[in-house]
Amino acid sequence: MIKTNAMRILDKYKVLYEELNLDINEALDGVTCAKMLNLNIDMVFKTLVTVSKSKNYYVFVIPVNCKLDLKKAAKKVNEKNLEMLPLKDLLKITGYVHGGCSPIGMKKVFKTVFDESALNYKEIVFSGGKIGYFVKLNVRDIENIIDISYENVVED
Repeated sequence: MIKTNAMRILDKYKVLYEELNLDINEALDGVTCAKMLNLNIDMVFKTLVTVSKSKNYYVFVIPVNCKLDLKKAAKKVNEKNLEMLPLKDLLKITGYVHGGCSPIGMKKVFKTVFDESALNYKEIVFSGGKIGYFVKLNVRDIENIIDISYENVVED
């Protein structure tokens, strides 16, 4: 089993997590991954990176079956507006590729907002930092690793 950077960080902070893997070589949408892992889609989250006009980056972790509401998200981070980070810039900014982007272990620490629905579950699943790698854990356990807040940031 390969340990990703995100998993090494979880280990360093002694956070209990379960590793989940899919034998895939390319990014698949989160709903497909959730179904392949036989998980409740509502407890599987995707990591999205946004950028403001002033070049501030923000990370949003939302259920895979939802869309980020950019207006709501901007308001929650005190910006006038946000746009999705172009995929061509993802690796350079975060250190992760599309389909393997984890909120843990990015090149720099960015303000990170989890959709408040994460608090509805004892454990949630999100990318483990490599395509096909996922971690299942209690979201509250990562509050000592990264500074996160919980907000309603998905489209109604």
